[in-house]
Amino acid sequence: QVQLVESGGALVQAGGSLRLSCAASGSILRINTMGWYRQAPGKQHELVASITSGGTTRYADSIEDRFTISGDFARRRLYLQMNNLKLEDTGVYLCNAQGRRAPGYDFNAWGQGTQVTVSS
Repeated sequence: QVQLVESGGALVQAGGSLRLSCAASGSILRINTMGWYRQAPGKQHELVASITSGGTTRYADSIEDRFTISGDFARRRLYLQMNNLKLEDTGVYLCNAQGRRAPGYDFNAWGQGTQVTVSS
């Protein structure tokens, strides 16, 4: 089994900053991609940002260069630096990791999420 644990969510005023962290553990041979997803009230689950083991990053258009994703794949850690937070950034942020847990056995794991609430 692969476990992901997020931390860093909080209540913050609009314009503020937060740094989210995700730690992966368990039976992992290799992680290929890690990412952050957001579940906002009344909205669909959406990708916020992702990063591959090779360093290729991808961001949602709504992020507008305000967030930076980074990862330490050797230590199985993922981070999301969020600056200039907006009310619409409110939601539960979930960590995702995809990779291989054993030869021939891939995994696609999710964390429980960390709540980010942006107030005016």
